[in-house]
Amino acid sequence: MRAQLARVDAVIVQAVIAGALSFAHLHDLAEAAGQGGWKAWAYPISVDLLLVAAWRRMREQQRAGQPAGGARLWFLVALAASLGANVATAGLLDLDDVPASLRVVVAGWPAVAFFGGTLLAHTPRTPAPTVTPAPETPPAAARDEPHRELLPEPSPEPEPAAEPITAPAPAPSAPAVSLPPALVDRVRALAEEHRATTGRPADPDHVRVRLGLPPSMTASVAAHL
Repeated sequence: MRAQLARVDAVIVQAVIAGALSFAHLHDLAEAAGQGGWKAWAYPISVDLLLVAAWRRMREQQRAGQPAGGARLWFLVALAASLGANVATAGLLDLDDVPASLRVVVAGWPAVAFFGGTLLAHTPRTPAPTVTPAPETPPAAARDEPHRELLPEPSPEPEPAAEPITAPAPAPSAPAVSLPPALVDRVRALAEEHRATTGRPADPDHVRVRLGLPPSMTASVAAHL
């Protein structure tokens, strides 16, 4: 436990020292580039905040399985600004005579940092995929329990017997109309001719058709056959 606390304390101390040195280097470079007063103190805060924000967003996107190219780009930009200030203040640059190009870079840094911070802040966050729990397996005792007997289904009630449909009584046929004697003789002659030709009794409809009588006279013709 003590070893772990000592390791954590050493990491914190190292982070504080490195942060203080980087903060001082950025302040000195901004002040040498013409950004005096409170502005020289705001530059290191802007660089370090962009560095930390880009690192956190990059780790979140990697943990969620998303591409982290944008966050990695802004992390490298902030890291380059911090390292550049550290190298520039190591005696390689005359802080009393800063070149114009470096003054332009320092003056344009607030716009770059604001643009990068806005993109990082408005990057949509995708929630981590939820893991659907597997269905619970019933215990062995529940699986081995015999199935309960199903209750018999109630038998359907018998439907009432349908009343028999009585066919309507046939309408009484119209009484046969008496034929004149001449026509009766003609009916009988045709019937005899049909019997002699075919060997079968004549059909009343056939006889009626040959006489040219209407269908209503079929019963009268049949009465005389």
